[in-house]
Amino acid sequence: MDVTVRGAGIFGLSVAWACLEKGARVRVIDPKGVGGGASGGIVGALAPHVPENWNEKKEFQFQSLIAAEDFWKNVGNWAEIETGYARTGRVQPLADEAAVALARARAESAKELWRGAAQWQVVSGDALNGPLPESATGLYIFDTLSARMFPRQACKALAAAVVARGGEMAADGAEAGQTVWATGVHDLLRLSQHFGKPVGNAVKGQGALLAFDMRDAPQIFANTVHIVPHWNGTVAIGSTSERAFDDASSTDGQLEAVLEKAYTAVPALRAARVIERWAGLRPRTKSRAPMLGHHPLQEGAYIANGGFKIGFGMAVEVGRVMAALVLDGTDTIPAEFAPEASL
Repeated sequence: MDVTVRGAGIFGLSVAWACLEKGARVRVIDPKGVGGGASGGIVGALAPHVPENWNEKKEFQFQSLIAAEDFWKNVGNWAEIETGYARTGRVQPLADEAAVALARARAESAKELWRGAAQWQVVSGDALNGPLPESATGLYIFDTLSARMFPRQACKALAAAVVARGGEMAADGAEAGQTVWATGVHDLLRLSQHFGKPVGNAVKGQGALLAFDMRDAPQIFANTVHIVPHWNGTVAIGSTSERAFDDASSTDGQLEAVLEKAYTAVPALRAARVIERWAGLRPRTKSRAPMLGHHPLQEGAYIANGGFKIGFGMAVEVGRVMAALVLDGTDTIPAEFAPEASL
């Protein structure tokens, strides 16, 4: 075995896939199974940073979002099951003329920063399909870079593709070859305990899945809530961000408040049946950026962690740069992603 990846969430599976593409023999180990942690969620809003004040982090995410369409098509071909991915864009209502002016300015900067690969537009509701939230100005932001992803289905498909390509999936086992730790909250808490200071933490999120078919419509961001249509005729609503909580896996009134915001934004959702309520912990580093590179505690090993809110959107590039580091010794990881940025 050339590479052992500990963790079968989106970062671990993406690293495993990228290593397989470079010809390595790979085993993924996770006692909780595929998508057993934060990556087993239901929301899946792959949305870009706003096109202004450009930096390495935004460029990294942009490259990943652009590459995602071909990436997930390839994964689906190998897995022979649905991935749940589609680049259907995102709609955001504009509340007043100041918001319209800012959105138009960002539309101009997107022409340069997104280099014609995607658009950030200000449009009327007549130009959009599907249920729309109310807009006081009658105008909306519509960007063509945002995509939707059903997280747990994506992980299922990627794991199947790893196996189809010759990789191994296991619940336990010894490490062999190079080791990549992609164990999310567990590793961030272990690092914090070792260094005696916060290196990262768990942030609880709650979301809901509704039986409402708007699968061809863009996702919606309104009232601080993500409304994400999925390929299977469901709509995900999310999510909370809780630093303090008693039960990591329970849902409560905070989720009901999120649902009420979604119903207010898109009244047609109110009659939809709630299929599932989900809660889980997401890994957030102190720097708020992914933590990629040499593992601070495991000598000779590597770490891929900290995908809080942006993990699925950055996963394609995370896999690529980690495989280059692990297999070739080539380090193209942005400096702010280095573990030292959170230590």
